[in-house]
Amino acid sequence: MNEVINELFSLSGKVALITGATHGIGFGIACALGKAGAKVCFNGRSAQKNEIALEEYKKAGIEAHGYVCDVINEKEVADMISAIENELGSVDILVNNAGIIQRTPMLEMEVEDFRKVVDTDLTGPFIVSKAVLPGMIKKNAGKIINICSLMSELGRETVAGYAAAKGGLKMLTRNICAEFGEYNIQCNGIGPGYIATSQTAPLRKPQADGTPNPFDAFILAKTPAHRWGKPEDLEGPAIFLASRASDFVNGQILFVDGGILASLGRTPQ
Repeated sequence: MNEVINELFSLSGKVALITGATHGIGFGIACALGKAGAKVCFNGRSAQKNEIALEEYKKAGIEAHGYVCDVINEKEVADMISAIENELGSVDILVNNAGIIQRTPMLEMEVEDFRKVVDTDLTGPFIVSKAVLPGMIKKNAGKIINICSLMSELGRETVAGYAAAKGGLKMLTRNICAEFGEYNIQCNGIGPGYIATSQTAPLRKPQADGTPNPFDAFILAKTPAHRWGKPEDLEGPAIFLASRASDFVNGQILFVDGGILASLGRTPQ
């Protein structure tokens, strides 16, 4: 049984690029893929950020390769993919994780800020996917994992740009499946629920008077698991979608949300 499991889920020798994996969810997923045997590559927008991340990977026991690259810059992406191919080989696994969020009421959001969110969260995955797909087609094999969101399915106040981008990313996921499935390329998404990271720390921080943050209380009440997710909750789903175990799974979004999408929420006490 162990041999079967190892064969299904091993990523030994695979080259994995996880965009924006200098911290948070991307870092956790990259470490998981590395522990499963993949050669880990990531990008950050500055050499300083990459150096800090490389130290963290070293502490985690992962040999990682960092590249300075902005995912919305086609030339920088092309140069990064070329460097990876020259150093490690063509990309077998792409995780489109790089993303931003801006919490601003729609009527107060500038068009430039909306475009910035959509560019990073939707156009970026398009650019990076387009860059790795030729190598995957040549190999007749590849895995693309797009980090989607609950906002791929649901709207909420103050996140118009993010929700628009993540909804589009869901459909980009399905379109890549439809267009490239014949080349044994699987493109799926992971839709995290609310994950406890540095990015969401302000949403969990108690108020000045020591009372619970209302948003924190809202999430706990809405989530059947009655807790925030942890980056490690995404490790198993990421390994599954990156491995042989998911070879006939394509165009799907796997929501890792503690049950939020399945529930109306808890009855007020």
